[in-house]
Amino acid sequence: MNKISLGEKIRYNLRLAKKNYDCYLFLLPFGILFAAFVVMPVAISIFFGFTDFNLLEMPELVGLKNYQKLFVDDEIFTIAFRNTIIIALVVGPIGYLASLLIAWQINELNNVLRAVMVTIMYAPSISGGAYTIWQYIFSNDSYGYINSVLISLGVIKKPVQFLSDTEWMLPIVIIVMIWMSLGAGFLSFVAGLKTIDKSFYEAGYIEGIKSRWQELWFITLPTMKPQLMFGAVMSITATFSAGAVGTQLFGSPSTDYAAHTIINHLEDYGNTRFEMGYACAIATVLFALMIICNELIKRLLNRVGT
Repeated sequence: MNKISLGEKIRYNLRLAKKNYDCYLFLLPFGILFAAFVVMPVAISIFFGFTDFNLLEMPELVGLKNYQKLFVDDEIFTIAFRNTIIIALVVGPIGYLASLLIAWQINELNNVLRAVMVTIMYAPSISGGAYTIWQYIFSNDSYGYINSVLISLGVIKKPVQFLSDTEWMLPIVIIVMIWMSLGAGFLSFVAGLKTIDKSFYEAGYIEGIKSRWQELWFITLPTMKPQLMFGAVMSITATFSAGAVGTQLFGSPSTDYAAHTIINHLEDYGNTRFEMGYACAIATVLFALMIICNELIKRLLNRVGT
């Protein structure tokens, strides 16, 4: 079989684009906005990552100096990197699987009850006052809900300093983020489950499907791969962008940087110190981590149902 050269591929794509120019005209407004507000900012951020830039003076090229400082000299970034990876490894899979399984169960309900349950499950991800609730639950004094229960049961004699003890900070961030993990990905799962043709299940049982779990693995999941991928991207974005939870509960920076994440480090250098070159280097590393994780998830999802 003859291989098609790169030139032939380019010519073929150009002919195809010319033939379907009207489609590209419809896509042009989105393409312009996407290039202006996504592609260009990412490219500019990558460029500034190789500069010394403080917003007041012209950027000065420094090569890999920012990245050398980031990975060799910046101990706080090492802590932030470790915390971010831990949060991603725990919250990402748990939140993703919880969203899928809960959506799968809710899909069995009638329309009215389904709408109510979706609203209840989705509400935590958009509730602006959620942090106040968790501050009350984990309050350091005896009036905190957990401390009050533990003291009344005789488990402890004095309140645990949940919001001050560095050993508790990261676990609390993980708990709150899992609670808030039923977001846009969860909604995409609910929508994806509703679009599956019921005849697929009938054909599956004729072919030998014997349980709901086989139905889920061999029919449901392969049919909704686009929604699974979207949910994975949203889960990765949420976990790697963790920062607001720790800031709201423990302040910024948290004690001994126990709940410090890459996003917190980025905000520190970008919004507080105005060292934009270094901040852009941090953002580039975070962007690279997200791309790598997205690619790994994509390969895993391709195996679903095989």
